[in-house]
Amino acid sequence: MKLTFHGGAQSVTGANHLLETETTRVLIDCGMMQGGAFCDKHNSDDFVYDPSTIDALIVTHAHIDHTGRIPKLVRDGFKGKIYSTQPTKDFAAIMLEDSLGVLEKESKRRGEEPFYEIADVERALSLWEGRNYEESFMIGDMRIVFHDAGHILGSLMAEIHHDDKRLLFTGDLGNTPNPLLPPYKLPKDITHLIIESVYGDRNHEDHKLRKGKLENAIEDIVDRKGVLIIPAFALERTQELLFEMNELVENGRIPSVPVFIDSPLAIKATKIYRKYRKYYNKEAKKIMLGGDDLFNFPNLKFTLKTDESKAIKVVPSPKVITAGSGMMNGGRITHHALNYLGDKNNMILFVGYTAGGSPGRRIQEGAKKMTFHGQEVNVRAEIRHVDGYSAHADHDALMEFTNATRETLKHVYVVQGEPKSSMFLAQRIKDYLGVEASAPKINKSVTL
Repeated sequence: MKLTFHGGAQSVTGANHLLETETTRVLIDCGMMQGGAFCDKHNSDDFVYDPSTIDALIVTHAHIDHTGRIPKLVRDGFKGKIYSTQPTKDFAAIMLEDSLGVLEKESKRRGEEPFYEIADVERALSLWEGRNYEESFMIGDMRIVFHDAGHILGSLMAEIHHDDKRLLFTGDLGNTPNPLLPPYKLPKDITHLIIESVYGDRNHEDHKLRKGKLENAIEDIVDRKGVLIIPAFALERTQELLFEMNELVENGRIPSVPVFIDSPLAIKATKIYRKYRKYYNKEAKKIMLGGDDLFNFPNLKFTLKTDESKAIKVVPSPKVITAGSGMMNGGRITHHALNYLGDKNNMILFVGYTAGGSPGRRIQEGAKKMTFHGQEVNVRAEIRHVDGYSAHADHDALMEFTNATRETLKHVYVVQGEPKSSMFLAQRIKDYLGVEASAPKINKSVTL
């Protein structure tokens, strides 16, 4: 077997790995690079391999850094099957359409043609099949089994068997415990592990602290009669925040304050969450069976239309606004940033990872001025960060995961992390677990 890391190698985004035998070629993920201008150019570049020669694509979950170049793959000649869970297919349909809207605007601004169109999204979905967890199926001479990765609804780990080799691609591993999803299971009998490393060099704060920090942020913004803006990914992060704000409201932990979910994509994704309740953990299922809507509470408003979004500005403070994108490199959050970053009574609360070079990362690193839509704004609002809402496993969890199958491991390939995170985790695995590990560079090939 030959494995080539065409994306997500010493970078968090752009996951794209090619696995080959003498007769079968399978891709695992086909995502966009996200962050700076280089990433924009990379996304429109030709694939290093010939898409028409690929037999199948496995999609670990629906985030754009794992799915965003699938329409281009189809446009460039891919005609094989696409496999994921059914929720991932449903999420991908809305995510890719939304991403196309952003792409068209950016392409027009730069005087370029988008590198895919809606017909390419539709063709991709026509090739797409949903599979269940723990269901075994064949792609050529490879046997495939999907396991729950606990990252977002429908996320999977792909276990691939060929001869005496058992590979496991983790995709993105979840940060457990998750208020909505069950935890992933620890692996066994794996010979080659391809593991993510977004938080490979650090640990999260205690899960119990995150709800308290959210509560404190809302209470503080009410006291100062300001605006709390939360850049949040439409998929999973927004639903977790809704779940926890619902609990805070119902238990009288926070004052009554208008809360806006200002993301058409998040609103559509929340409908899909309601559709797939069987994927929830036991506690969330119990609450739903008791008649409680996990994603609704008094003073919550979903602003789907543009005029509804614009009307938020005239609502008196205090108020809470959650909008995408989580890295602030697009979406409605950029308009709220222009409106509210300049006031010291306001606050911006980051609840997830922001890629290097992204507007969100620059704000967290202390930028005093930011430019959105050609307008400059001084950053005077208070900046806070809650690490516990990350949807990724941290260093200790990744080490525990690897250790669970240490006895059979021949090599661990550490991917989907910034270089310092990937290389740190690889070294720790070698030093502490005694297993060969490396952080491959982009387009590196290995023979298994």
